[in-house]
Amino acid sequence: MRDIEMNSKTVTNANRRCRLLVTGIPTDAVVDRAVDEFDVQFWRETDPIGDRLVEKSSGFDAVLVMPDDKLDRDLIGRLSPSIKVLATHSVGYDHIDVAAATARRLPVFNTPDVLTDAVADIALFLILAAARRTTSAEVALRNGEWGRWAPTLFLGRSLDRQRLGIFGMGRIGMAIASRASAFGMLVHYHNRSRLSVDKERGAQFHDSLESLLSVSDMFCICAPSTPQLRGIIDAKRLAMLPFGAMVVNIARGDLVDEAALFAAVQEGRVGAVGTDVYRGEPNIDARWLDLTNATLLPHIGSATHEVRTAMGMLALDGIHSHFSGVPAANLLNPQVYAVTRRSGD
Repeated sequence: MRDIEMNSKTVTNANRRCRLLVTGIPTDAVVDRAVDEFDVQFWRETDPIGDRLVEKSSGFDAVLVMPDDKLDRDLIGRLSPSIKVLATHSVGYDHIDVAAATARRLPVFNTPDVLTDAVADIALFLILAAARRTTSAEVALRNGEWGRWAPTLFLGRSLDRQRLGIFGMGRIGMAIASRASAFGMLVHYHNRSRLSVDKERGAQFHDSLESLLSVSDMFCICAPSTPQLRGIIDAKRLAMLPFGAMVVNIARGDLVDEAALFAAVQEGRVGAVGTDVYRGEPNIDARWLDLTNATLLPHIGSATHEVRTAMGMLALDGIHSHFSGVPAANLLNPQVYAVTRRSGD
């Protein structure tokens, strides 16, 4: 571990600069801005910081955490009293107990709306890879098993006229739908509510997940991780897919019962898988590595230089806005300010 301490301009009051602890090293542009605006310390760690954050946070005003830093109710309750604001270098915030932060009057900021296209691009890559079985073909090439051309060698499936079922039609889901339509796919979706006609762009709405599954030649998971949805893609629902359907997940690993998915692949009910997310990341189930018809990525949906920089900047925007007195739009728990006002603080 190596710490880097630098001075800044941002102040929390007339006499003191805001002290910011960052639990990772962002892109150069984000580092430069943090150095310019805050008294910042970058905490280099190869593993999630866990309970060590309690001691490390002493004397800091704000903490910017990484998406694999789990801040549960207990840890938030034990953070240094000096901490006034939390931010996460991610859109997802299931690793932070926002209710516990709100109870402690800690505003929490995330980084929405900047990675839609990057994640949609990865989803299309996984859809193509699953359909064309590119991973198994590449393995054969690397192992010297290419051999003589044959009509049935490396056969996959065309995307044209394939039915794509999108579970969760938010910004990312709509961006995936737009890309998939350009490949001739027929888009179906299930969402909490139906989109307007102009946003649907010809996609067919299903009022239940079960209805969507039954028509999904390719099933793409884009829904958020919530207590109600965790484990929702289980054996019962996987059995509702057309036999040989393909499954792509760019949302969260905990939406899928992985044991049930492995069994469905073994049975042939699921013909191929493409995933960027897993339960227990980065310590994934070893059975993933045994799947010959799966394309596996290490959660790189947002991993472009441009997007990771935009995410870091947005997190800093949130922290800066708190101390300037005008909370930014990426605030997850605006009620924390209502609580503060009622208390007279």
